[in-house]
Amino acid sequence: MGKNIAIFASGNGTNAENIIRCFQSRSDSPVVVLVVANRPQAKVLERAENLNVPAVYIPKEKWETGGAVLDLLTRYKVDFIVLAGFLAKVPDMVLHAYPSRIVNIHPSLLPKFGGKGMYGDRVHRAVVEAGERETGITIQYINERYDEGIIIAQYRCPVHPDDTPDDVAARVHALEYEHYPKVIKRLVMSLWALLP
Repeated sequence: MGKNIAIFASGNGTNAENIIRCFQSRSDSPVVVLVVANRPQAKVLERAENLNVPAVYIPKEKWETGGAVLDLLTRYKVDFIVLAGFLAKVPDMVLHAYPSRIVNIHPSLLPKFGGKGMYGDRVHRAVVEAGERETGITIQYINERYDEGIIIAQYRCPVHPDDTPDDVAARVHALEYEHYPKVIKRLVMSLWALLP
């Protein structure tokens, strides 16, 4: 096993770009060798290409079986998968090929505000509407069920009484940008250190 990372993303790709830039700036970091999107117009594809990272769109029908995804990961010698705003279910075939080597970030303190359909602005709106005093991010391994994998780390930020969902989102994004690359690096380097 090496230190090659693939990022799965569905949308704008700011987290993916942040991770790529963090790792490109240090020679002792893992390397993002591939970005995979499940939407053809996902901005993340352009962001990756601008940073000289191969970017591939795989249509929905090819995601479902997982064979095309696994072939692509094998071709790029991917050791670890990072989900960054990825809104599709990872096929079981891929889950089983990468046990404890697929991580996700969720924009709340799970188990609160998790589950199918809870992502992005929907989460921040729910946090504000519930009158929460704090929120944050959860970094976790994934399993077959949405947002129920083993939690690796959580980071918190306050929610003020007059906050809008956009205010909360800005604070949560700052946590994501600061902590997600560090946790990914720690996990990948720990796996790599276990090699003979």
